[in-house]
Amino acid sequence: MSSLKKFAPRREHKERGQLASRKKFGHLEKHKDYVLRARDYNEKQKQLKRLRERAAARNPDEFYFNMERSQMKSGQHIEERNEMLSPEMLRLMETQDITYVKMQRDINRRNIDRLKNEMHLLDSSGSSSSRPQHTVFVDSEQEVKEFDPAAYFGTLPEFVDRKFNRPKVETLENSEIARPLSEDLRRAASARQIKLRELKDRLERETQLKRAESEMVIRRAMKEKGKKKKVGTDMLGLAVYKWRAERKK
Repeated sequence: MSSLKKFAPRREHKERGQLASRKKFGHLEKHKDYVLRARDYNEKQKQLKRLRERAAARNPDEFYFNMERSQMKSGQHIEERNEMLSPEMLRLMETQDITYVKMQRDINRRNIDRLKNEMHLLDSSGSSSSRPQHTVFVDSEQEVKEFDPAAYFGTLPEFVDRKFNRPKVETLENSEIARPLSEDLRRAASARQIKLRELKDRLERETQLKRAESEMVIRRAMKEKGKKKKVGTDMLGLAVYKWRAERKK
């Protein structure tokens, strides 16, 4: 008979919901909600107890070299290497591995190449590095002084600095070129500014991702055995370490 008790129908006990007149007070806590809240409270109390015990047993004369490389800012410990990285990159390093960072760098580089191709290498920035670097060879110094780029390329002087869409004089004389509307020019200029801002953000992100990847490689190497010392900083502003050579058995 005892084996048949578990097959006998049992009354299902249900917890009532919040009364309609008390809905303004929010959700009515059930037993499962109390269990989760109590478990979270107990875990926090245990953590506080461990911290109090560790603080009580702390040696006031304790010292380690990382104390010299860290400082307090707004109540948080900030290390020297973390100042070179943005908060977004620090969160990325804490939650992801180096493979994910490399994948993000590849995606970002492809987007940068796509933007440069769409904008025809950004000749509107006005910097000397973005101007056309077309090299023309001549035979004498006199030809260098008398060299005329417009006559050499067969175009108008207004089109010499262009990297693309540089029509020749014959093309301008023999064909009818439709003059763009002012609305189209304004729309094109606005779209170009949007592309420029996106490219600037992509380039900054590429720099930050490169720093994060270099930092993750350094941190992984610093966890390995061996004596090391700081020998300087790299082009990204991060510390460079050198390990002492050891003879392997």
